Amino acid sequence: MAIRKYRKDYPRPQFVREDWLNLNGTWDFRFDDANEGELREWFRSFPGDRKIEVPFAYETKASGIGEEKFHPYVWYHRTFAIPDGQEGKRIVLHFQAVDYVAKVWVNGEYVGRHEGGYSAFSFDITRYVKPGEANAVVVKAEDSDSCTQPRGKQRWRKDNFGCWYVQTTGIWQTVWLEFVHPQHLQSVKITPDFDANAVRFDYRVNGEASPSLKLTTKITMDGELIKETGIAVDRSYLSASVELISEAREWRVEHWSPHNPKLYEVEFTLTDGGREVDRVHSYFGLRKVSIQKGKVLLNNQPIYQRLILDQGYWPDSHLTPPSEEAIIEDIDKILAMGYNGVRKHQKIEDPRFLYWCDVKGVLVWSEAAAAYEFNDEAVERFTREWLDIVQQHYNHPCIVTWVPFNESWGIANVYGDRKQQQFTEAIYYLTKSIDPHRPVVVNDGWEHTISDIITLHDYEERGEAFRKRYANKDAITSNEIAHSNFKYALAQGYAYRGQPIIISEFGGIAFRSDKGWGYGNQVDSEEAFLERFRSITQAIKDTDYICGYCYTQVTDVQQEVNGLLTEDRKPKIALDKIKAINLA
Repeated sequence: MAIRKYRKDYPRPQFVREDWLNLNGTWDFRFDDANEGELREWFRSFPGDRKIEVPFAYETKASGIGEEKFHPYVWYHRTFAIPDGQEGKRIVLHFQAVDYVAKVWVNGEYVGRHEGGYSAFSFDITRYVKPGEANAVVVKAEDSDSCTQPRGKQRWRKDNFGCWYVQTTGIWQTVWLEFVHPQHLQSVKITPDFDANAVRFDYRVNGEASPSLKLTTKITMDGELIKETGIAVDRSYLSASVELISEAREWRVEHWSPHNPKLYEVEFTLTDGGREVDRVHSYFGLRKVSIQKGKVLLNNQPIYQRLILDQGYWPDSHLTPPSEEAIIEDIDKILAMGYNGVRKHQKIEDPRFLYWCDVKGVLVWSEAAAAYEFNDEAVERFTREWLDIVQQHYNHPCIVTWVPFNESWGIANVYGDRKQQQFTEAIYYLTKSIDPHRPVVVNDGWEHTISDIITLHDYEERGEAFRKRYANKDAITSNEIAHSNFKYALAQGYAYRGQPIIISEFGGIAFRSDKGWGYGNQVDSEEAFLERFRSITQAIKDTDYICGYCYTQVTDVQQEVNGLLTEDRKPKIALDKIKAINLA
């Protein structure tokens, strides 16, 4: 059940204000292959020759353009008016995602620049806006085929190949305006403390601190007051811890889990001399992720993670969800197949997806989009964007694991190259400096350096062969044998430290087709599919030291036809048959 203050299609469900304006819709658009737009000052007089539907990339049918050819420079333009009643407010222009570099102008004046295709960003545009008039916003998006750019599954060649698909260029998530008082709440970091039955809030307040400023935090559940606390705003950064034990609840506290995804709602109110200047709605889940004796624990109890790999592609809109209903449909079908979580692969998903995972109790492994070269530029680009992502999505209770690297992509020589190993260690510890409460998987599936979980990718077709390979745990964890693709579990110089072991990619079974590929031999019938699916899934579950798995994958994606659903979300096998095998 959605939280009471949820607003459909609101682009940032964990930090909700009433006053906002959605700028999605029809924009003027132009390609700029000669990169002449800035020199010719298109930001002052925009010579748009096309229309595009934002937030869909021009490569998609949903954009109204649907041209898959790569264009490195694209421009957008639209006008907006400030709604009545916003006098004296600061005007903030938000972009949920633009791939890869965005430059922004308002009314011909340069506002700012952002780099990173998967992280959100904002600009205060108050000084550039003319109240009561039509205001023009112009965006130039710059993309490239560089392999130092964190791009995930976006191709860098002319045509699709392997498991890389049509690129995404420009605006691909919501653009919106927000109207705030000069003194307002800029952010709140919410950290549950399961063992203490408490929650910690780390607040950041924008504007000058003042003795007359007070910040009130009101926690409720199902409309019942749990706790309310106030704090004087004497500095920009504030913290408060609140105990959650309440006689208003039958069990005094409510824990978040896949079986019982209870969410506490929070209302933050900032007042100045008793006059309200800001009000923000949010939520959190009281839950704990930890590791003990080779097991992953949720709320101090072992949890067997039945994950499915999810690349978040749609046939007509690619990386952009076509609607909120489409997000919910995907999650409901994943649950109907007996999975309790997803590994969101090579993509940082729309916050609305994470919201519905919070609401429905779906575990999420959040994985970065990879670069494919290792050099100083790639290190800098990746590090900056990854830290933004961890901070921006920290509050979601559904996220239970961070995955910065996958299969040595961008760190191809990590097995023995000390510089690349040190890079992974640095990312591990930087992630922990922001979030010490979640496991971090470094180099999912292949040669791990420092990692809280050892994850292995193995597309073995038959359960008997899998059982034989994994019969001796020590042989796997000591690098005596390779688990698959001639890859060892650990990089040189690193030893197994008793971490949990999860098969984080397997399966990938495809029905016989000349239109695409799956892993291993393709199957001819539903009976053959289910026999192979059952064989390999049960072999993993029967291996007692393995504490979870991730099946490849939810849906077909372009030339990759190994999904349990087609690209347009039609089941290839009855969902209850998949569920029966997962829960057997």
